[in-house]
Amino acid sequence: MLRINALTLKFLALLFLLSSLLISHSLFAASDLTLKKVTENVYAIVGELSNRSLTNLGNNATFGVVVTSEGVVLIDSGATYKGAERIHAVIKSITDKPIVRVINSGGQDHRWLGNGYFKALGAKIIASNEAVEDQKNRTQDQFFGLGNLVGDEGLKGTEAVYADTTFDSESTFDLGGTRFEINHAGQAHTPGDSFIWLPQNKVMFTGDIVYIKRMLGVGSQSNSKSWIDVYKAMAAYKPEHIIPGHGDPTTLAIANKDSYEYLVFLREAVAEFLDNDGDISDISSIDQSAYNYLLNFDSLSGRNAQQVFTEMEFE
Repeated sequence: MLRINALTLKFLALLFLLSSLLISHSLFAASDLTLKKVTENVYAIVGELSNRSLTNLGNNATFGVVVTSEGVVLIDSGATYKGAERIHAVIKSITDKPIVRVINSGGQDHRWLGNGYFKALGAKIIASNEAVEDQKNRTQDQFFGLGNLVGDEGLKGTEAVYADTTFDSESTFDLGGTRFEINHAGQAHTPGDSFIWLPQNKVMFTGDIVYIKRMLGVGSQSNSKSWIDVYKAMAAYKPEHIIPGHGDPTTLAIANKDSYEYLVFLREAVAEFLDNDGDISDISSIDQSAYNYLLNFDSLSGRNAQQVFTEMEFE
């Protein structure tokens, strides 16, 4: 008969505990999402800074979570049905409360294409009118683009589900003792970008108005001039905590450096280029090296300059 002494039992128990922790860690790591507590009952779910892929299911962005006594408010629902399911799994690690409201901060795919998953759970979806219009205008293009990046398997179950409640410039509500103030101050990265302010917590969710550690993208759906004004409107609240659209939770000073100051620099540099009768074919001569510390600098800096050039030609 095999005899197991007390020391052996303790050793086996320790092995079991270590193996359980390793399994738990591997499952969490496989999600490509990192949960970060910002302040009491407020969290950021930080996705990869790289491109959308089957691995991250399109969730290459940062999402917000607010836990109240009456349920959870989620800021942005992910890029796919499966991506939304993955976000929900992270939320379940901190609370078993239901997700009762989802705020879409803008029109990019990872801000809203997970709506269907959460609506099926009973959540109410909120977005600006401009965001919903942008989503509708770009639904086909976004599905096509995501299909190329995450494939049919990654897109499985994803449907275009738009907000139940919309607003023009402002919307507020109270839930479980927490006040939410949603503001659409104009076009930024997308036409319907909104920022969400929690006055009690001094927390600002910026959506794609702010990028941290990653170069922001000025695309055909953007307006760099208005983006600066929208940023100023957000910054006027003087938030103590910023949960950006991309990157880790941060401070206003770092947001200024990585996003606002870059936009101001780029427009000033392109204005000088235009004043000197520069041609768009030579736009790469603009020196943006001061921002080469940002991820995606090589792939986005030139495109950003071209887009701002196109905007400013007609301003």
